[in-house]
Amino acid sequence: MSVRHALLGLLSEGPKYGHQLRQEFEARTGDVWPLNVGQVYTTLQRLERDGLIESDDAETEGPQRDYRITEAGREELDHWLRTPPDMTEPPRDELVIKVLVALALPDVDVADLLQIHRRYLVELMQQWTRLKEDEADFDLSLALVVDAELFRLDSVIRWLDAVDGRLKRFSVEPWPAADPTAPRLRRRLAARR
Repeated sequence: MSVRHALLGLLSEGPKYGHQLRQEFEARTGDVWPLNVGQVYTTLQRLERDGLIESDDAETEGPQRDYRITEAGREELDHWLRTPPDMTEPPRDELVIKVLVALALPDVDVADLLQIHRRYLVELMQQWTRLKEDEADFDLSLALVVDAELFRLDSVIRWLDAVDGRLKRFSVEPWPAADPTAPRLRRRLAARR
């Protein structure tokens, strides 16, 4: 998440002070991602240092200091909004790593491990669904965040189902040993670009 660019977006609406930016950030993200006020002021200092924002009074510190976006800040914000995030490499996902480690451990029932995580994810989906039913109809930001989280959790559950299916197929067929001379994922991805 780019707090830097989110603050630029908020400042593109007009001058604001630090505490106000924190409150508006949290409100616009459905109060799902709390933001530390210290992080806000540190980010504002960096944005000002980089010429992307300016303040009314360089001598004033703290909650009374108003910040506004500069033309360079507007260009930076526009560039960030229009540039797709780099998703060419898979993220380091703790659940994926757990499953991969568990596969190599002789005393771990991987099918049971998958079921434990599946149950947990279904419970999380139920909590998000209740939140959506209770509050999301009144708050567009919250509704979008809840939808995104439900889709994300659903995709993780579907991945666990795929892992389970592969494990069942490989329990019938011999597991192929990894070929150390085979191209690794990073090289395969780079070749496709």
